Amino acid sequence: MKAMTLILVIALSFGWLWAQDITGDWHGLLEVSGIKLRIVVHIKGSGGKLEATFDSPDQGAFGLPVSSVTFKNRALNLEIDAPPITYSGTWKDGTIQGVFRQSGLELPLDLQRDKLQKPVYDRPQEPKKPFPYKVKQVKFRNREAGIKLAGTLTLPAGKGAHPAVILISGSGPQDRNEELMGHKPFLVIADHLTRQGFAVLRFDDRGTGKSGGQFSTATSFDFASDVKSAVSFLKKRKDISQIGLVGHSEGGLIAPLVATETPEVQFIVLLAGPGQRGDQLLLLQEELIWRVDETDEEKIQRSLYINRYIFDLVLRENDTDALQAQMRDFLTKSVADSLIDIPEGYSQEDVTQQYMDQMTNPWMLTFLRHDPAPVLEEVRCPVLALNGSKDLQVPAKVNLEAISAALEKGGNRNCETIELEGLNHLFQECETGHPNEYAAIEQTFSPRALEALSDWLKKQTGLK
Repeated sequence: MKAMTLILVIALSFGWLWAQDITGDWHGLLEVSGIKLRIVVHIKGSGGKLEATFDSPDQGAFGLPVSSVTFKNRALNLEIDAPPITYSGTWKDGTIQGVFRQSGLELPLDLQRDKLQKPVYDRPQEPKKPFPYKVKQVKFRNREAGIKLAGTLTLPAGKGAHPAVILISGSGPQDRNEELMGHKPFLVIADHLTRQGFAVLRFDDRGTGKSGGQFSTATSFDFASDVKSAVSFLKKRKDISQIGLVGHSEGGLIAPLVATETPEVQFIVLLAGPGQRGDQLLLLQEELIWRVDETDEEKIQRSLYINRYIFDLVLRENDTDALQAQMRDFLTKSVADSLIDIPEGYSQEDVTQQYMDQMTNPWMLTFLRHDPAPVLEEVRCPVLALNGSKDLQVPAKVNLEAISAALEKGGNRNCETIELEGLNHLFQECETGHPNEYAAIEQTFSPRALEALSDWLKKQTGLK
């Protein structure tokens, strides 16, 4: 999967005497694993009844609703139910100085009135203007979902129809550049491919950036519907000839879904795409990351036991109410038996609810139950699967083998799998492959991976 992103939702509302002073915007900066995330809290209201929304602009999240809060004796305490997040701060000299807590993490977070500048990272691969190609801001409609999506289409200089690729992002709300950890991998990929003669369409996920719709209730099948509408958009353009898909992480799961139902798709590329069923992939991912962390073996086994049991419940029980009841019983007993640790500042109910919320949202239920193999067996167009040998989120060997086996079982002989030595899930040159390295690495996308991608695409399209 793509790098884990911190989903921040903050409930904010102040009380009584201070209400007239705290309406407006508050700005803060969270720092975790080398990443700096701006937050903006918008407060409005009067008479002690306040409302607030929350933005995380560096994650493309805007207008998120907020919930409960207490403010007494200059002490601010915020809570959110799903996922369980708490914030405790103290009003002092016009700022709120406090601590943000989520999933065992405790991070300092001060809120202030002054707007913060976007964090700047050293990303030498990020292309700079002027570009030797055309850049168009476009919009297209997903009529099935009733939403409009926004993106960027880059076109090689010169007249004529060009072969095109659509970039499909991984899990979590992503903008058209798939911006994460201070990197913009889709911007780098689009620049490279357009210079090679390809038109490239990249677009904001639904509910993200300038795209309409709601992200939080969407599943991989909904995102596949968005990609189909992108194919329809390109199909109508006279400056586009062949159309292919390039999906990263979850995007590598979505690309085959679209290819099997959309004859206009003539080739697909899976960048760290999963070949395992979702539950198997997440268990392997968890174990590998724990081991790189040198976590205590007993803790690893406890965690794997908990998740394996929950995943099995998800696979066996299709009725959501029954699933939630069984899951709550199991988690309550596991906490009582000390199989699950209670982080400081959390209650037993907080931890139980966190597991429930994470495991029973529409996206997770779909992902855990989805097996890519039957879909891959139906893919008839050429396929390239690329992965890095140090990918801990979609481990290369087992997933490349599963992808190859499924394609061959379905009779597709026009497929190639490549394991690139020393690259992580983002296709960066790395040390261990651990997600906490992503931000610290200057490289956004390995030139070796870019060349492997463009070389294969040229073979499929006849570009020189």
